[in-house]
Amino acid sequence: MTEKKFMDQFSCKIKKLDPDAQIPTKAHSSDAGYDLYSCEPVTLAPMERKVVKTGIAIALAFPDLYGRVAPRSGLAVNKGLDVLAGVIDSSYRGEVGVVLINLSNEEVFLNKGSKIAQLILETHYIAGWEEVDSLPVSDRDEKGFGSSGE
Repeated sequence: MTEKKFMDQFSCKIKKLDPDAQIPTKAHSSDAGYDLYSCEPVTLAPMERKVVKTGIAIALAFPDLYGRVAPRSGLAVNKGLDVLAGVIDSSYRGEVGVVLINLSNEEVFLNKGSKIAQLILETHYIAGWEEVDSLPVSDRDEKGFGSSGE
């Protein structure tokens, strides 16, 4: 299947809630994430967190698809900004917001139209849960945090 046919068959719907909102874009066609843009200027004090509006709402192409909102590496390295939460379920139709936190010691200002996060489309699986009295044995067993030596 050609890329064009694939995109036509699985295209996600997007609605601008703000006339200045920007449609998510990729810098390179092979990038995993689509850049999300702020539709408002934002200032974050050190250790402050805010939900930043994107001015868009989306309808994902099929029920097993969800959007993971991930940090942008440049904002993390250069500004100390991280994304705290970020799952957009296929049934969600509200505005896409990005929860940013400033982990630096300096105030950070972002202009309206700044790239603030990336949206990565992923599939998920529906599982059933079976309550049991014991779990199957594994090589790792109950070893958790720090068990790999790192």
